[in-house]
Amino acid sequence: MNRYPLWKYLFVALMLLISVTYTLPNFFGEVPAVQVSPLKTTAKIDTSVMQAVEQALKAASITSDGIFTDPNSIKVRFRDTDTQLKAKDVLDRALNPVADNPSFILALNLISDSPSWFTAINALPMYLGLDLRGGIHFLLQVDMNAAKAKRLDGQMGFIRNTLRDKKIAYSGISREADTIVVRFRDAATREKAQSEIEKLTGDLALKTSESGGEFRLTGTFTPQSLVETQKAALEQNITTLRNRVNELGVAEPIIQQQGADRIVVQLPGVQDTARAKDILGRTASLEMRLVEAHASDPAARDYDPAKIEAAIKGTVPFGMELFYERRGAQSEPLLLSKQVIVTGERLTKASPTFDQRSSQPVVAIELDGQGARLMRDFTREAVKRRMAVLLVEKGKPEVITAPVIQDVLGGSFQITGSKTPREANDLALLLRAGALAAPMDIIEERTVGPSLGAENIKIGFHSTWIGFSAITVFMIVYYLMFGVISIVALAINVLFLVALLSMLQATLTLPGMAGIALTVGMAIDANVLIAERIREELRNGNTPQAAIFAGYDRAWGTILDSNITTLIAGMMLFLLGSGPVKGFAVVLCLGIATSIFSAVVVSRCMVDRKSTRLNSSH
Repeated sequence: MNRYPLWKYLFVALMLLISVTYTLPNFFGEVPAVQVSPLKTTAKIDTSVMQAVEQALKAASITSDGIFTDPNSIKVRFRDTDTQLKAKDVLDRALNPVADNPSFILALNLISDSPSWFTAINALPMYLGLDLRGGIHFLLQVDMNAAKAKRLDGQMGFIRNTLRDKKIAYSGISREADTIVVRFRDAATREKAQSEIEKLTGDLALKTSESGGEFRLTGTFTPQSLVETQKAALEQNITTLRNRVNELGVAEPIIQQQGADRIVVQLPGVQDTARAKDILGRTASLEMRLVEAHASDPAARDYDPAKIEAAIKGTVPFGMELFYERRGAQSEPLLLSKQVIVTGERLTKASPTFDQRSSQPVVAIELDGQGARLMRDFTREAVKRRMAVLLVEKGKPEVITAPVIQDVLGGSFQITGSKTPREANDLALLLRAGALAAPMDIIEERTVGPSLGAENIKIGFHSTWIGFSAITVFMIVYYLMFGVISIVALAINVLFLVALLSMLQATLTLPGMAGIALTVGMAIDANVLIAERIREELRNGNTPQAAIFAGYDRAWGTILDSNITTLIAGMMLFLLGSGPVKGFAVVLCLGIATSIFSAVVVSRCMVDRKSTRLNSSH
């Protein structure tokens, strides 16, 4: 009656094995490591960088304890700090041959000391939040009005150039609050202008009106384009912040959106608030210049390998500069004009899309009015030549891409050359990442010292163990053998919860530890309901085996109802809360799921129908 089929016992045993496996990395401690992260936006972590790291260590006779990669960094583990420091210097010289112009940043770090086979199956320890590890927390408010105004200015210049190109006369154009107003002298001209604008842009909703003999065309952002503008501003600011935080060498920075217009930046292990502010507030810019000579395409107008070879040897022609465009592991030398066509200040939009004729991934670019005029003037005589896009950070320009100019460019054009949609998306982000899309203000700032973080960990663990011990004493004294079974199920519940948090690579914070302590207290409630129901059945004269069966069966509905109501509250905390509240909600919701499984399924597996000790305890 009470014995589960064999497959259920095997399933529970498998869950226990997996939970132990993914929990163990949290107990191995940490060892010194060197973290390699890209500093420049064009630098990528790929196999060539991994090979360079391995070769540099081998040449210096430095033995590592393992090399681990992720999409954003390479981490090399060592057994002691002396080897770590030596390896950092060796790798710095190998990856950054030009000390004044580094491509990668190398930071001293601590990573888990668990065996490599744990890492191979992605069994990693939980990350520690600021309140447990120490560091700096910023909450940044993005000025969405400024982002919208910038986009409106770009649209206004785009409309002005369109009307001039189509030779449509207008008496004036201006931005009034959140709208663009174009004035005409007659209705026929206005209708013609409306038709042309609607063909070229779908971001504006156009309305007509008349006032004092003046015919007006008013454009406002459509709800969809307004959402896209705000989303693009947040995405660009987050991308820019990530690029800048790399320079700090932070091990596990947290940069994420909070709400509709805020960004959370958490820098674990960083204590220098002034430097962090300087990095986050650093400005960068974009430049577009004509390519004067290259050596990759003999059919191109600017093909001149002799001039490139001379420039590489040191003879750079007057008015030009030698740069290198990265193409994966290779780089192409280019001679660029020193004259800048337009700067990133004129860029209002850069988004990945597809060419309507070829269906190839491209990047759609929009410039403001002045930028459009400059671009048209420069490219009128430069069709089939290449134009380089440079990102300038800290006064050091670097070529991001150098596409071929297919036609005379104006306020709206496309950059081709991306082989995949992902490449087009990355290029669009790079074009927008040079500067912030909208200004940001720091509305919250706090610093947590490492000693306070260690104290928080100690307090969190003590509170959990004290609560667990108190529950253990009560359950064993009051319910005897069934109390022992309940405590074992409770311990397994904590094991399941820690394993889940580790598998999800969650960041454990102090509110998260409070959630674990609360889960310990709440999880025992299900066992109490089952025990009391079994006692009631025994008082009604049922046999121990029938009482156990009825106890689990009839308590299930009450357990499910009570946990669902708590789960709803936890979900609302997660959806509506932020920061520490959201971390608490995640642990609470996961704890509810594991407590139901451990209290009903695991404890039931430990109750053998042949056992008579439970009957004697009553």
